[in-house]
Amino acid sequence: MRPTLSPQRSSGILAHITSLPSPYGIGDLGPSSHSFLEFLARAGQGYWQILPTGPGSPVFDNSPYMSLSAFAGSPLLISPDLLLEEGLIRKSSLEMAPAFSEYSTDFAKVTAFKTRLLQEAFSSLPPQLDDFTHFKKNTPWLEDYTLFMALKEEFHGLGWFDWPEEIATRRPEALSALHAEHHERINYYAFEQFQFFHQWKLLQTKAKKEHIKLIGDIPIYVGWDSVDVWANQEIFTLDPKSLRPTHVAGVPPDYFSKTGQRWGNPLYRWQSTDQNVEKKLTDWWIERFRAVLQMVDTARIDHFRGFEAYWSIPEEEETAVQGEWLKGPGKLFFDKILTALGELDIIAEDLGMITPEVTDLRRSLGFPGMKVLQFAFDDNPDNPFLPHNYTSPNYVVYTGTHDNDTTVGWFLSDHLSPSQRQRIKKIANQADDTPSTIHKDLIYLAMASIGRLTIFPLQDILGFGNDCKMNCPGTCVGNWAWRCAPRFLTDSVSSWLRDETALFGRCPEKRLSTDKP
Repeated sequence: MRPTLSPQRSSGILAHITSLPSPYGIGDLGPSSHSFLEFLARAGQGYWQILPTGPGSPVFDNSPYMSLSAFAGSPLLISPDLLLEEGLIRKSSLEMAPAFSEYSTDFAKVTAFKTRLLQEAFSSLPPQLDDFTHFKKNTPWLEDYTLFMALKEEFHGLGWFDWPEEIATRRPEALSALHAEHHERINYYAFEQFQFFHQWKLLQTKAKKEHIKLIGDIPIYVGWDSVDVWANQEIFTLDPKSLRPTHVAGVPPDYFSKTGQRWGNPLYRWQSTDQNVEKKLTDWWIERFRAVLQMVDTARIDHFRGFEAYWSIPEEEETAVQGEWLKGPGKLFFDKILTALGELDIIAEDLGMITPEVTDLRRSLGFPGMKVLQFAFDDNPDNPFLPHNYTSPNYVVYTGTHDNDTTVGWFLSDHLSPSQRQRIKKIANQADDTPSTIHKDLIYLAMASIGRLTIFPLQDILGFGNDCKMNCPGTCVGNWAWRCAPRFLTDSVSSWLRDETALFGRCPEKRLSTDKP
């Protein structure tokens, strides 16, 4: 099967939308995203990679990887400025915005502010707006999602598994009555999604104008307390009486944690011999791929190795040490996806304990894998993450990911010895072991590699330390909140990055013949 990345050498930046500069406490789909696309264009970049955009939960530290829905968009990403442009809110409502930090997101504070604005906008919407009516009729996942959110509100945030039995188990007569009872709130939550996807289309139009391709993220698992599990209980490893997972997802001990990572998501019933379960599970995944790839040009499959084999942890275990590898759905599953949807632009996150079987699966599908330079500098001269050891261009090369230390933080950390720091600098053709330019050294190595696409976290572009880290795997507080203040996205930064990108033939073709902005 053909490689899914364009044959042209390219480069991009990893920055979640929430991390972008904005006066409203969080990056959004309006001017903050549009301005960042312009920055990417000035910097000669061809890709913008983001994290999942679903509605988060304060119970899970607002992690984008533990969303309330795999299909819905987060209302926190809706732009107040675009609501104002459409005449749905008053200018005075924005002027009453509280003071927000430029450097981190206070999710509770932002939620309160955005909810007030969206309620105002909903009240201003004409009741028979044709576009809204069309959206409700033609969005198949919306009915379950809006009822789920209305019920979360009624039951004060309780997980669906703690709702009254007839609702938790989705008895038809109970659901029918609830739709009538909660009609107004259901309509409000539909409006949130209508606005999110309306603004997303504007973002796609702007990205196309700037010749920037969007890379989205498909987490392999969904949260237990999500509409996906509530509405599709038969495809997950749930006890039918307690509604608790019998086994949960995670990974065994690895680079990030000595006790592994116990994520707690219910597993899919890949082992079921029931043909109805198999069909529903495959159909659900087809619709998930379809939905994501309508939003972005390319999708990164998080924890791709779980499709070949996955770590199954008994639910009662407190860590991920005790578990077993079970066989995943493999190539047959992807053949069904590709038959339904055609060729897909996919990046396979193949980090961690990768077996030859995982590599064979990825290669058989033509999906590019990932190379992370922070994993390259042990004492093994044959380390496959070292750029001079790459044997194929069908990789995306990163300095680090959202789960890594920043490159400056990593270089200063206890993970590295003085001799390792000297070796890193020597490989980068630098004479000293000072940390001040290490982010540029690794960016240079990645750019010079044969990897077809390079992606750099925004923190590494800016040379920031670990106080700007996005996520610490294995921890459940203090993550996902980092934000970039506007003064850091300067012309000097974009000019330097454009020069580096052009030097290694990674600027988009449509900009190669143009003068620098």
